[in-house]
Amino acid sequence: MAARSNARKRAFQILFEADQRGTSVQNVLADWVRHSRSDERQPPVNEFTMELVEGYGEHVARIDELITTYAVDWDLDRMPAADRNIVRLGAYELIWLDGTPDAVAIDEAVQLAKEFSTDDSPAFVNGLLSRFKDLKPSLRRV
Repeated sequence: MAARSNARKRAFQILFEADQRGTSVQNVLADWVRHSRSDERQPPVNEFTMELVEGYGEHVARIDELITTYAVDWDLDRMPAADRNIVRLGAYELIWLDGTPDAVAIDEAVQLAKEFSTDDSPAFVNGLLSRFKDLKPSLRRV
């Protein structure tokens, strides 16, 4: 698996853990970094993973607002946790991270949904992130 794909996967795992623990992504990221430094069996948290997690952390309120607005018939808190966090990560990368082509950000999120969620999740993630891509110029405000 490509290094950036692995970084996205780890970023998703950090977002998911934070969501499940009810704590900030910054706290979980710090735990992961500390753990990787104290246990040689744990791989280090790479720069791209940190960039994704920290970037999401800076825009969390806006990202959740967008998901709530555009996820038709889905309340954020009733959405499957894996889907919610995959869309959060994908939305950050798609809207705020200029170095990733839109199609790549969406495809990577869909791949995470295939690996970590239900059979219906890839279509849901693709549809919602594609909507964000279409509206991207108007969504970027902080």
